[in-house]
Amino acid sequence: LGPALRPDLLPPPGLPDLSLLRVSWIQGEGEDPCVEAVGKPGGPQNPDSKTGLDHSDEDFKPRIVPYYRDPNKPYKKVLRTRYIQTELGSRERLLVAVLTSRATLSTLAVAVNRTVAHHFPRLLYYTGQRGARAPAGMQVVSHGDERPAWLMSETLRHLHTHFGADYDWFFIMQDDTYVQAPRLAALAGHLSINQDLYFGRAEEFIGAGEQARYCHGGFGYLLSRSLLLRLRPHLDGCRGDILSARPDEWLGRCLIDTLGIGCVSQHQGQQYRSFELAKNRDPEKEGSSAFLSAFAVHPVSEGTLMYRLHKRFSALELERAYIEIEQLQAQIRNLTVLTPEGEAGLSWPVGLPAPFTPHSRFEVLGWDYFTEQHTFACPDGAPKCPLQGASRADVGDAVDTALEQLNRRYQPRLRFQKQRLLNGYRRFDPARGMEYTLDLLLEAVTQRGHRRSLARRVSLLRPLSRVEILPMPYVTEATRVQLVLPLLVAEAPAALAFLEAFASSVLEPREHALLTLLLVYGPREGRGGPDPFLGVKAAAAELERRYPGARLAWLAVRAEAPSQVRLMDVISKKHPVDTLFFLTTVWTRPGSEVLNRCRMNAISGWQAFFPVHFQEFNPVLSPQRSPQGGPGAGPDPPSPGVDPSRGAPVGGRFDRQASAEGCFYNADYLAARARLAGELAGQEEEEALEGLEVMDVFLRFSGLHLFRAVEPGLVQKFSLRDCSPRLSEELYHRCRLSNLEGLGGRTQLAMALFEQEQANST
Repeated sequence: LGPALRPDLLPPPGLPDLSLLRVSWIQGEGEDPCVEAVGKPGGPQNPDSKTGLDHSDEDFKPRIVPYYRDPNKPYKKVLRTRYIQTELGSRERLLVAVLTSRATLSTLAVAVNRTVAHHFPRLLYYTGQRGARAPAGMQVVSHGDERPAWLMSETLRHLHTHFGADYDWFFIMQDDTYVQAPRLAALAGHLSINQDLYFGRAEEFIGAGEQARYCHGGFGYLLSRSLLLRLRPHLDGCRGDILSARPDEWLGRCLIDTLGIGCVSQHQGQQYRSFELAKNRDPEKEGSSAFLSAFAVHPVSEGTLMYRLHKRFSALELERAYIEIEQLQAQIRNLTVLTPEGEAGLSWPVGLPAPFTPHSRFEVLGWDYFTEQHTFACPDGAPKCPLQGASRADVGDAVDTALEQLNRRYQPRLRFQKQRLLNGYRRFDPARGMEYTLDLLLEAVTQRGHRRSLARRVSLLRPLSRVEILPMPYVTEATRVQLVLPLLVAEAPAALAFLEAFASSVLEPREHALLTLLLVYGPREGRGGPDPFLGVKAAAAELERRYPGARLAWLAVRAEAPSQVRLMDVISKKHPVDTLFFLTTVWTRPGSEVLNRCRMNAISGWQAFFPVHFQEFNPVLSPQRSPQGGPGAGPDPPSPGVDPSRGAPVGGRFDRQASAEGCFYNADYLAARARLAGELAGQEEEEALEGLEVMDVFLRFSGLHLFRAVEPGLVQKFSLRDCSPRLSEELYHRCRLSNLEGLGGRTQLAMALFEQEQANST
C-alpha cells in the first residue's frame, strides 16, 4: 500500500463501496510513468542492475512515433489470424492421448470418451490396429503396428508433429484408466510450463537405482512440451536400442538414457495421487482418503465399472460444491452485517446478483403468465397457446423442485402433495437467470394423518451457470460480398444517390465487394421509347471509369408483377454456389462495418442473416433537434446507436416489419428454393411466390438458423414503400404497417393531431 490515502479519494459516508489505493514504491523520472523514456541512441547510461532504472543526470523526454503510410504504395487490407491466441502465441493447456487396442476400442475407449471427453480441449485415441473404424464422436489415430515400443514411439512422434506447438502439457493414459478430469486439469494449471517434467506414479526398474524411475502407464503421466521437444530427436535411436514389453517402461528408459530425466511424483508442492482398485471392489463402498483424492484409478476391467466410478466421483464433486456454496453464503451473511445497508442489503438467493433494477419504463422486465396447460406469451403474438416442448418440461421441473424443497424443509412434521398449479409467472433476468413465481394448491398431511388443502406462493430462481461458447462454423472477414440491388422504374431517380454512397463507402476504401444491378422493366416500359434506366447505366459506367478495376454489372428483366423471390432466382443462376449475397434496397447505405457483419453473421450451411435497418421518421412530423435542444436550421445526421425510445434527439426507429435486406449464401438459397419447389408444385407454387419474400423462403423451407438483429449501420431516409395490391395479405399488412409506424413517434403524431385540431377549431 501507499504511504497514505488522500481524504478526497475516500468514499462519502454511507456508501458501501470499499476503495483501495495502491502506489508503486518505484517510479520513473518522467512526468508520465506510463510513457517510455527515450534518451540518446546509445541507450541508458549506468542502469541499476536491480531495478533497471537509469540514475544519470540526463534529461529524458518522451518520443512519440506517429503512424505513417506511404501514399505511393497500394493500400493492402490486413488480414487477421483465425484466433487471437495465434497472434499472441498462446497455447492450450492440456492434450490427452489414450492408448487403446483392437479389443477395447469399442468398449473401454468409448467409456473413457463418454466420461472425460467434454472436460478436455482435445482427446485422441491411438491404436496399432490398421484401418481401425472410429466410433462416433472419437478421433482415432491408427499406426498399423501393435508392438508396444512402436506404438509409444509413433504416438509421441504424432503428438510432436501435429500438436507440439499448440499445447503445454500432454497426458498419456491407457483405456483401462479412469481419470478425474477436473482435478487433472487443475493440476496442469498449477504447474510451470518452462521446465522438463515427467510427472506421474513413479515405479522403480528391476535392478536399477532409486533415481532411475519410470511413470506407470496404468495411472497416466504428464509430459511437458519442452520435454517432448527434447525427446523427439532420440525416438528412433531408443526404438532400436531399448527392448521392452511395456510401453511405459520403454519411455522411462528412453528418457533416462538420453536426457537423464526420471519420473517424479511430487513437484512444486503438487503430488500426483493415484489409486489401485482391487478386483471386484465396489466403488460405492470405497471411502479411503487415497481413493477420494485420486487423480486416476486403475485398473478398470469393463465399461460398466468406468461409469460407476464416474458416478461416484461426480457425486463427491457435487457434494463438495454444495458445501463450498454453504460456506460462502455464511461468509456473505457475516460480512453483510458490517455494510451500511445491513441485512436489508442481502439479496436472495445469497451470493447471487440482486434483481435487475430498471431506470425507466422501457427497461422493465415483464412476467410471462402460464398454467399447466397453456402459456399466455406466444412467439407469434397470439394471446394463448398450448404449453409444450421445452417450455412444458421447464415448468414441470420448476413445480417438482418447489414441491421437493417444501418437503425437505417441513418433513417429518408435514408432507406436501401437489393438487394443481393455480398460477405461474416467469421472467428472464439477464443478471440472475430465470425467475419463477408459483401459486400452488397443496395437500398437507401431518404425522397423524390429518389432511388439509393449502394455497401457497413460492419463488424460485434457476441461476445462470458457467457461460459456455457454442461451437460455430468458422467464418472470415476476407469473404467477397456480392451486393444485389433490384431496381423498379419508380426507384431509378433514387438509385443515383445509392451509387454515390456505394462509391464513397465501398469502392474508395477498396472493400472486397461487388455490385449487381437488377433493372426491372414493366410490360411496356423501354419499348420504342426512352430507357427509364439510362441515367443509372450512365452513372454505373462513370463509376467504372473513375475507379479502375471496379465492375458494376447490370441485368435487365421484364416482369408485370415482380416478386423478390423471382428476381433472386435470376441473380442466383448467374453466380457460383459459394457466392455470399447481400440483398439490398435503393435506400440502403452499406458501409465497411455492415459488410463485415454480413460476412460474420451469414454462415454457409448454418445461418442466414436478415438485419433490421433504422428508418428515419417523416421530417415534416418529426424534425431533428439541434444539439442545444431546439429546432436546428437543418436536419442533423441521425445517430441510430442511441435508443430512440429514451427521448434522444433521433427521429426514427428500427423497422421490424421490413425484411428486404438479407445476407445468405447462394448454395443455401438454392437448397431452400429446391425444397419449396418439391413441396409446392404447379399453380400452387406460382401463387406462393407472389406472397413470399426471401426471408420467408428461408424461414419456411430451410433448416438453417435465421438470425434477425438490429443493424445500426443501416440508416434509411424516410420513404413510403409502394404496397402493391398483388402482394399476399400478410406482406401487404406488413408493408402498410411499416409505412404507418414510420411516420413518427407517438409524441410527434399526438402533437400533429393537436395542432390540426387547433387549426380546425379556429
